[in-house]
Amino acid sequence: MTDQTITAQTVAEHGLSPEEYDRILEALGREPNLVELGIFSVMWSEHCSYKSSRLHLKKLPTEAAWVIQGPGENAGVIDIGDGDAAIFKMESHNHPSYIEPYQGAATGVGGILRDVFTMGARPVANMNALRFGRPDHPKMRHLIAGVVAGIGGYGNCVGVPTVGGETNFDPAYDGNILVNAMTVGTARTDKIFYSAATGIGNPIVYVGSKTGRDGIHGATMASADFDEGIEEKRPTVQVGDPFTEKLLIEACLELMATDAIVAIQDMGAAGLTSSSVEMATNGETGLRLDMDKVPQREEGMTPYEMMLSESQERMLMVLKPGKEAMAEAIFRKWELDFAVIGEVTDTGRMVLEWQGDVVCDIPLGPLADAAPEYDRPHLSQDDYKAWAKVAPLGDIPACDPASDLVKMMGSAHFASRRWIFEQYDSQVGGDTVQTPGGDAAVVRVHGTRKAIAISTDCTPRYCYADPVEGGRQAIAEAYRNLSAVGATPLAVTNCLNFGNPERPEIMAQFVGCLEGMGEACRALDFPIVSGNVSLYNESKATGGGSAILPTPAIGGVGLLKDWEKSVGIGFAGEGEDILLVGPDSRHLGQSRWLEIVHDRREGAPPPVDLDAERASAEFVRGLIAEGVATAVHDLSDGGLAIALAEMALASDMGAATFEMDAGQAFGEGQARYVVTTRAGWIDGLSEAPVRLLRIGRTGGGELRIGASAVSLDALREAHEGFFPALMASEL
Repeated sequence: MTDQTITAQTVAEHGLSPEEYDRILEALGREPNLVELGIFSVMWSEHCSYKSSRLHLKKLPTEAAWVIQGPGENAGVIDIGDGDAAIFKMESHNHPSYIEPYQGAATGVGGILRDVFTMGARPVANMNALRFGRPDHPKMRHLIAGVVAGIGGYGNCVGVPTVGGETNFDPAYDGNILVNAMTVGTARTDKIFYSAATGIGNPIVYVGSKTGRDGIHGATMASADFDEGIEEKRPTVQVGDPFTEKLLIEACLELMATDAIVAIQDMGAAGLTSSSVEMATNGETGLRLDMDKVPQREEGMTPYEMMLSESQERMLMVLKPGKEAMAEAIFRKWELDFAVIGEVTDTGRMVLEWQGDVVCDIPLGPLADAAPEYDRPHLSQDDYKAWAKVAPLGDIPACDPASDLVKMMGSAHFASRRWIFEQYDSQVGGDTVQTPGGDAAVVRVHGTRKAIAISTDCTPRYCYADPVEGGRQAIAEAYRNLSAVGATPLAVTNCLNFGNPERPEIMAQFVGCLEGMGEACRALDFPIVSGNVSLYNESKATGGGSAILPTPAIGGVGLLKDWEKSVGIGFAGEGEDILLVGPDSRHLGQSRWLEIVHDRREGAPPPVDLDAERASAEFVRGLIAEGVATAVHDLSDGGLAIALAEMALASDMGAATFEMDAGQAFGEGQARYVVTTRAGWIDGLSEAPVRLLRIGRTGGGELRIGASAVSLDALREAHEGFFPALMASEL
């Protein structure tokens, strides 16, 4: 096994370039054996090393007074007051979910849960951001059914509520869907755990499930394009067990209540390799592992297989000496494996022993901190726009708000996601305040008046048309959605999904989106504390196109000091005033109205005025805190008419507004909200810091926009019919 000749083909099969192999030879001063080559291949994969993105990620703002831990650990940590912390992260499981949708999505949920409870948090909420291809694509119904079942099956069984998310469709995802999972947990600020392995001689402990052969080379597979051999990659997809995960959560939290743990890391991408390398690197130490002691569920496993396996529900710990017996008793009680498999050393090297031989001896520096970092060529933003060839906005057609609204509400883009979220348990734990369907989920901090608000957002078509503006808008929409329920936005996690970074136009998308995101985060005091990069989301298989749309999915987290003051999107009562907060914008470029009603995707995306975003949000949060606002909905896809329709359906109550042209009804201008108040409140307002316009009044059984009206029954029939019909159809 260790004496296999390493050929150019072997190197290529491990996803390494000839130049990268030369760097390995230089780092070792000799040829690697197969175990060492495998370890380098996963640690230097795009998925683990961020070699194409690290240079640009450094430009993002990551600090604020309330940030306890930014990027670099398993998850981000923010202070939410009273000695409490929120711990959260978003990650991708795109490639596995396309190959094996149920297990790919399920293990995505399991992995992000481990990232959060590894740091000492009890997970309290799951979210997701899903992108599928055309609904009528021959494989899409199978993918939707499998992904949704996998998310629900894992989250429901492990006992963490899935409280919201987003699901979108576009032909660009026909051959490469996106499955992004997010978890939020809570912990005490004095009981947060980190991954730095310290203390020479301290025992390294393996806990959880046994290691199998599932998921080997999963990280490498996730760092490459799909091709016609996609189905052959099925063995690289992990298999999850949520019941074991639940036991692992409880066992880890029980041990965390003691003083036994020095460091802890979950075994995610690249499994035992990445967890051990990251722990030793973060602690500036070395490690020695005895591979014979690794719990194994299959016969004859080699060190290569054990180190590269991505079997689920496993953790690696460094314990204080003498605490092994106590820790083992806890894990045995929860019917989990426990094994001391090595020790922390002062060598700065990873040394693996197996059957009496040293089968790996690698300096840790080249594996992690000194891994390749590339400044990939990228087009300027002007050259990118010339490449993208987005058509200019043409003449605006006539608009019939009622009939156009019915068509839009029945489309894949706006149809009710009830078929999806009813498969998720959103109430387990008893702390969910706002369930799926609104602007943001709201979950109480158990035993307190506080609540955490959570939102996932991104508008990929904006990012394609103008990456910088699209990046700004993704952050701004998350900020708006949190503000719309009354929460103060505090921090962001993200999942940056893009195509092949070796293409200058794709790298221009990445660089541009990060530029816009960074600007928005700085302007809104909304730092990025954790995240994930998923590149090579391209496919030439199964009739798919090339690259996905640039999709920097944003997970926003905010805080409500009193959960009872949060508001939802449903109208609260008859005869209330409907107010439009924010700038007078009628922007129809890249709008869903043009796309759905007129089959045109053209024009620049709406510009984002970050000063206006802050001003509108602060005003709306003030109205909510003072009890003035009875319902709030931010304006985004579909503009004002769609927001009014969603508010009406959420409350089974109609409304009447003034006459609107296409731009007023369906324009997607930013920094805007619909707010309802008691009748006449606005009349007593002498002035407001933002534009404030009364546009109508709630009540009745229809939605009337000027002379154009549609019944709520007709709207609901269109809105609720799409997913049941799609999922009941023949493949």
